[in-house]
Amino acid sequence: MNIYEENVMNEIIRSTSVNQRVLAEKTGLSLGIVNRSIQGLKKEGYLTEQGSLTDRTEQELRANRPKRAIILAAGYGMRMAPINTTAPKALLEVNGERLIERLILQLKEVGIRDITVVVGFMKDEFEYLIDDYGVKLVVNAEYAVKNNLHSMALVASWPGNTYIVPCDLWCEENPFRRNEFLSWYMMADSPDPESGVRVNRKQEILWARSEGHRVIGISYLLERDWKNVRNRLKLLDSDKRHSESFWEEALFPENGDRMQIYARWFDPKKIVEINTYEQLRALDSGAKQLRSDAIMTISRVLKVKPEEITDINVLKKGMTNRSFLFSAGGERYIMRIPGEGTDQLIDREEEAEVFRTISGQDICDDPVYINPKNGYKITRFLEGVRNCDPEDPEDVRKCMRKLRKCHEKKLQVGHTFDLFGQIEFYESLWNGQPSVFRDYRKTKEEVLSLKDYIDSQPHDWALTHIDAVPDNFLFYRRDGKEELQLIDWEYAGMQDPHVDIAMFAVYSLYSREQVDRLIDAYFEGSCPEATRRKIYCYIAVCGLLWSNWCEYKRTFGVEFGEYSLRQYRFAKEYYRIFRGKENGQEQ
Repeated sequence: MNIYEENVMNEIIRSTSVNQRVLAEKTGLSLGIVNRSIQGLKKEGYLTEQGSLTDRTEQELRANRPKRAIILAAGYGMRMAPINTTAPKALLEVNGERLIERLILQLKEVGIRDITVVVGFMKDEFEYLIDDYGVKLVVNAEYAVKNNLHSMALVASWPGNTYIVPCDLWCEENPFRRNEFLSWYMMADSPDPESGVRVNRKQEILWARSEGHRVIGISYLLERDWKNVRNRLKLLDSDKRHSESFWEEALFPENGDRMQIYARWFDPKKIVEINTYEQLRALDSGAKQLRSDAIMTISRVLKVKPEEITDINVLKKGMTNRSFLFSAGGERYIMRIPGEGTDQLIDREEEAEVFRTISGQDICDDPVYINPKNGYKITRFLEGVRNCDPEDPEDVRKCMRKLRKCHEKKLQVGHTFDLFGQIEFYESLWNGQPSVFRDYRKTKEEVLSLKDYIDSQPHDWALTHIDAVPDNFLFYRRDGKEELQLIDWEYAGMQDPHVDIAMFAVYSLYSREQVDRLIDAYFEGSCPEATRRKIYCYIAVCGLLWSNWCEYKRTFGVEFGEYSLRQYRFAKEYYRIFRGKENGQEQ
């Protein structure tokens, strides 16, 4: 049985009719394909000459009948900004009905009772589904660093005859059926420049070299096909290179260019994938989540109606915050929304004081709006902006010159950033949990011992950025001239300005040679040896500081991969470098 015959057979079972014109209308297939499909079904023993179901058909119906469903709902839904900070995408409401509840009811309508939801982000919000709908929950604890391939790997050992369903679909008609004869993956016969797959005339799904077909993402896997996919899932999930992969990669055999299952077409007008705020607004302009606090803040500050806030696009998630672009009143802006646990890390009143202090100092543009209570910030979007490239010596030289000019202003605020105090503070936020590093206590003791040398060295006490990393240096053009801004002053406070050099180095994951070139760029080749050694100490201290910060963020499911490990290595290695130079040894 091929996919065309399967569609025709399902419609015959549903309507108990073999009228070819009716079948063509119901399936969307041509009369020719319907005729060939009926003849094929008869030849293969699925239909009698009179069009009745055979014993073979009845047996396959029983063997292949859908028995369970897996709904994938673990991710952040990052493109849903600003809604994604307050609600999981699966719980968005369309016409008063939550997306996931509608999908569950549609599954139950065709007899599926065994339903599992894989959760991660805001997992506790899904708990009610257990009592209200009898579903099971499986937690993907690594949702922050792994894509849904890992979610599927968590349930790979379960039996087949299973629907796999994305949580972000609103289906006007029920896409599920009581009877299935084949495994399939749902597609729409419409082009999509972002799709990586296409469907050929045989209804096979292949990798697309250019524009592909729109992916809907619902799939059905019979037990015989699920076995093959199960093995691929486990193999891919064990490979770190596939941490960000979608589970659909497992539908392709190793080194194969086509899925192991057929495409099933579905009318794209009857299934809407909700990935963005504006897609939700287009589907249901009255959805309650549209009136998010962030949107209402923009509306009030810029004096525009919520529906006049358009072109909303999420920016790459920052290490502390989430931000999104939007248009309003003919201009483009960026809104910052603090990330998980940020209220423990940042004093927003102090941040507001910093922005008042640097206003008019040719350091960065003033925010359009900053809220010292919740940390919301709106800034104008600069066209043609690029970040500093830490591997480009000329970029680095310009950034160090800008940084030094900022420091030479010797601006003053009423609060400090206590490096050693913050190390202890971030550790206290672990709530008694031990460090993931076995030698943490020894490393911490060694780093704290550097304080005596740091304190013995002369330094200016001035407003210091603290987070002066390449991503916060923005190059852009204004009136035909290159400009450079230093943005994101939320950690700033009174400190030794040379801390900023260390921060740039550790964030850039610099080698020892690159660190020395960075120091020379800041001091224009005339850095005293004692000051260089002090900066080495700061690198060790900052490495441990941000390692502790990463361990705190990990409690929220936020992982930073290599960054957190490298910060810890900075702590250990630059302690050794300093001690080696102190003893006249080169490391």
